[in-house]
Amino acid sequence: MIPLSADTIERVRAVFPAAAEAAVVAMLETDCADNLPFCQAATALSCERIRFAVLKLSGGDLSKLQAAVALAQVDWRDVLVGAGFGEDASAHRAWRPGTA
Repeated sequence: MIPLSADTIERVRAVFPAAAEAAVVAMLETDCADNLPFCQAATALSCERIRFAVLKLSGGDLSKLQAAVALAQVDWRDVLVGAGFGEDASAHRAWRPGTA
């Protein structure tokens, strides 16, 4: 388990309703963390790019989040590309929910 960074929590709260926050946080901490391929030494900060990508792809829908996390567990590069974060290692920092 890797706790969420403050920036990730901010985006969780912007994308999902308060009632879903605990489930989303738990999923990201346990299923989208150091258990991803090649992420064994991951930290809260190094997980942000992938976590932001799955949040963006979810569009605030828990089932879409689960699907994006499942895809990340196979090959997280696919979620980075799908979210538009594949070409620039810092593109995720500019993403704010409600924007493109």
